Amino acid sequence: MTDPRISPDNTSRRDQRVLRIGTRGSPLALVQARQVAAALEIHSGGAWRGEIVTFTTSGDQLTTERLIDAGGKGLFTRELDAALDRGEVDVTVHSLKDVPSVLPGGQRFVAFPDREDPREGFLSPHATHLNELKQGARVGTASLRREAQTLALRPDVEIVTFRGNVATRMRKLEEGLADATYLAMAGLTRLGMAHLAHPIPLEDMLPAAGQGIVGVVAREDLPEEAAEAFVKMNHAPTEAAAHIERAFLAALD
Repeated sequence: MTDPRISPDNTSRRDQRVLRIGTRGSPLALVQARQVAAALEIHSGGAWRGEIVTFTTSGDQLTTERLIDAGGKGLFTRELDAALDRGEVDVTVHSLKDVPSVLPGGQRFVAFPDREDPREGFLSPHATHLNELKQGARVGTASLRREAQTLALRPDVEIVTFRGNVATRMRKLEEGLADATYLAMAGLTRLGMAHLAHPIPLEDMLPAAGQGIVGVVAREDLPEEAAEAFVKMNHAPTEAAAHIERAFLAALD
């Protein structure tokens, strides 16, 4: 069936212009990049199609260290930034919470699609909330932010370093390496796994700045026709939230 959003008189797939979309190779990153590619084709009227190019970043190679001890959140974007600078890709797609407060020179955000649930998700085979865990329970996280808020609520628990994607953290829970952990509800929702977690009210735990937002970054020389498609893809309330939260983060240094 022909997609009603793409008119029949548009160029054929053979004649479509290709936009190379750089992304990490994790399951969640690929879902987000494919969503951007689909939106690009729709909002360009079929004139453009996205070609996914995957990268393994320095952050992906960390298995035990906390990000703050290994160089910070830029570890998830460094290789993508460099590929964009070299012209190996035309745009990059990021979970905004992984992007440093200042973009590299010559790069800019061109779209912020509609934000997903920004809340944290609590995962545990033993409880539905942090307060239900037994005395001295082990909570797995590699995030200093999550660790600080966890200990503020439950100073009796033990923090164990937990890194890895959704599947890795679920496996560690099943192996009993911790009694509970956290994952962003946005990522779980995009992966169709939101049912595995209990959303934590914002009043109980503040998420990372930009959590649930996907940012699309391009060089200044992005073709005008493609840039117009990203303008249509952009969600104004999400864009406003992204800039406000990133400005707040920059002010905190």
